[in-house]
Amino acid sequence: MRFTPASIALAAVLTTVSSMGLSQRPDSQISPQSIEWQKAGEAARRAGNLSGATDALESALALDPRNRAAFVELAEVARAQGLQGKAIRLYKEALLLDPTDIVALSGQGEAMVEKGAVARAKEVLAEAQKLCKADCAPVTRLSAAIQKGPPVVALTAKDTIPAPKSSPTETP
Repeated sequence: MRFTPASIALAAVLTTVSSMGLSQRPDSQISPQSIEWQKAGEAARRAGNLSGATDALESALALDPRNRAAFVELAEVARAQGLQGKAIRLYKEALLLDPTDIVALSGQGEAMVEKGAVARAKEVLAEAQKLCKADCAPVTRLSAAIQKGPPVVALTAKDTIPAPKSSPTETP
């Protein structure tokens, strides 16, 4: 009886340590099924089937949540759907797996520009430039997106606020 609390604590520590070791696999050890679903998602996105791409990429992540490329591709799908906030979160998930992923970092910055957060995108650009000493295409794309600025949103008739109607008791 005296050893029960100590043995429970030891078991908890061993379980945590062993599970951390299992979850920290390099890209080369990602489930082959997850990679197949990722490739199917990439193909669906290129074909313009964004919902099919989302389904395939979510399946890839369900099979192996360490598939960083699936997070990046799913973020691209979210951007194509106009869901920049979701894309930023998905890029962040990829960056949690590998903070030096230039593609994820610059994609996150581009999504920030599209959302209108240009100042934060400039900070991301500075981080990306530190990581990429030579000429990097993703960093160049992010820099161009920042220079271009956020997209201009045109207001339509339904976006305007209607003028208040006068009440019948008021005289004009």
